[in-house]
Amino acid sequence: MDKLTKSPRLNSLLHNMGIFTPYDVINRLPRRYDNYAYTKERKLADKERIVLLGKVVSLPRIVPAKGVTIITFDFLTVKITYFKVIFFNQGYLAKTLKIDETYSLIGTYDSDRNEINGRRIYKGEIPKEEALKPVYTLPKSYSHHLYVGLVKRSLKQLKGKIFSLVPYHYLNKYHLINKEVALNWAHQPKDQESIRQALRHLKYEEALLFSLQNQLIKQNNQSLKKIKKEAIDFSLCAPLVAALPYNLTADQISVSEEIIEDMNQSGLMYRLLQGDVGTGKTIVSFIALYANFLRGDQGALMAPTDALARQHYANGKKVFKDTKVRLALLLGSTPISEKKRLKSAIRDGDIDLIIGTHSLFTKDTNYASLGLVVIDEQHRFGVNQRIALANKGDHADLLMMSATPIPRSLALTIFGDLDISTLYTFPSQKRDVVTKIFPSDSPKIFAATDYALQHDKQVYVIAPLIDFSEDGRFSTEQLYERFALRYENKVGLLHGKMKQKEKEEVLKKYYDGNIKILVSTQVVEVGIDVKNANTMIIFDATHFGLASLHQLRGRIGRDGSRGYCLLITNDEEAEKLDILTKSEDGFAIAEADMKQRGPGELTGVKQSGIPDFAFLNIIDDYKIFVVARDDAAEILQQADHKAYQWIVKRANNLINYKITKKA
Repeated sequence: MDKLTKSPRLNSLLHNMGIFTPYDVINRLPRRYDNYAYTKERKLADKERIVLLGKVVSLPRIVPAKGVTIITFDFLTVKITYFKVIFFNQGYLAKTLKIDETYSLIGTYDSDRNEINGRRIYKGEIPKEEALKPVYTLPKSYSHHLYVGLVKRSLKQLKGKIFSLVPYHYLNKYHLINKEVALNWAHQPKDQESIRQALRHLKYEEALLFSLQNQLIKQNNQSLKKIKKEAIDFSLCAPLVAALPYNLTADQISVSEEIIEDMNQSGLMYRLLQGDVGTGKTIVSFIALYANFLRGDQGALMAPTDALARQHYANGKKVFKDTKVRLALLLGSTPISEKKRLKSAIRDGDIDLIIGTHSLFTKDTNYASLGLVVIDEQHRFGVNQRIALANKGDHADLLMMSATPIPRSLALTIFGDLDISTLYTFPSQKRDVVTKIFPSDSPKIFAATDYALQHDKQVYVIAPLIDFSEDGRFSTEQLYERFALRYENKVGLLHGKMKQKEKEEVLKKYYDGNIKILVSTQVVEVGIDVKNANTMIIFDATHFGLASLHQLRGRIGRDGSRGYCLLITNDEEAEKLDILTKSEDGFAIAEADMKQRGPGELTGVKQSGIPDFAFLNIIDDYKIFVVARDDAAEILQQADHKAYQWIVKRANNLINYKITKKA
């Protein structure tokens, strides 16, 4: 592994960002470009952004102020206009700025005080061809100018070693520039057109490779045939449906019929069942598993966490209590002797439906007749792992579930290897959750907690990290101390590094109401159903995707009472959370989530359901996906052609790597 810098601290920060090599550095694009072309300096509007060239004409002075460092000085532009300038929390300027030296000043104009609020100041004149400056998303403790230097070194180090996967025919067809030039222009643009041309190549290459992987997986799926099965009909599930304590929605009935019809086909079922939080996906999967049982096959339901697997097991016991379905629960934490007994029973066909986590698909777990695999929160296992799972049985049908619903046309683009069923309607009235945005020092945080406790309700407090981090993000460790100090003996801690027994004890106390406040990571996003919890406080909310935040707030207000979700952030881009304060529509939120994604995103937490791309934005670049999808199909028709062998081999290698890594 390359040491990208001489600093162990910076190398650690880079590794936390997923950056290990110079290639990783250059493939992480700026999230935006600031234009430092010089602007007018007369007739300025209040808060207008300005870029001026001139000289510092007074000694920088530190103004005493509580809790903030203020630097002021006078600035004379080359056009002989005087401005008073004020900088906040950049005390080093008092030592570095020199009188009569030429500087480029960037700031905003304050018309009331007739002064400039400084943002940045650079020594010397900014050449016209360097006016567009890249802005990277970085941890707070990683200086921007140091990262820009790393990018420049990486580009220099890789000179002559950067090659495109795009076949020459398509490079020529779409007039795409050389990939090495594209990456240089993306990081060091001369103008807006150079950025556009750079992104055309990088986005198309990524879309083409992604489309090839999807279509290769689909080809593999279509080549697999299951042994002839007894045809089943939804009507045979009528006794199970009639015994439910509620009526199915029209959506649930039609989707169940659609899934069972697909199970009757000779080819393997590869289907995505998507629907917003609360649309009733789980009961649809149980109906499919029951139909699978009626045709004489075993079923497996895999969840990403022990908590969700236990919840499915508890629900399954209720749903199947009056049937002959034999259920079992298999987890990583299951005692060895019990695991051995369960695996023997699975192999001998003495268990009809096994619910669990990754343990369901270890090498020593073998099935007598596996007919249907259901994967909940399918994105957490990796899309391409599905091939490996299918091979556990005699080519079992696969049903994936996702609580991040996206429009059908987009879903077909993203999950091109799957058929798609969607639940739109809610079985009961949608939950009433009020969502607001506050800074981390807001008194509303403890006020909301106090209000919940006074009304005998429970609270979730969510952090993006487990341990303290230098990048300034909150951790469960910090928040547990903060809340435990104020609410003695009422706070519990939950995160992925805890032992299973410790997690179970904390969760039981929270379920039983003995703990009123649960400080946790995103682990509570799925699988925890505490109906008395009506308040959720999410710190560093901009470090979660919108879809994940929507999933998280789906944990509260489950008893019909009003829920309160507080999104806590000090981020200057807090406005990207606004849609959550206005909408509870999972489709709209997922679409907004995808629209916000793009080059240079620093994702603090794994997102829900939506693939992460280095260069592409699923919404804005939809047409590129469509073109790339058609080109991928054309390439696969001539996959043995010399010109296409490299990119097809690369796509196959990526598929196999992901299967090996995640299986």
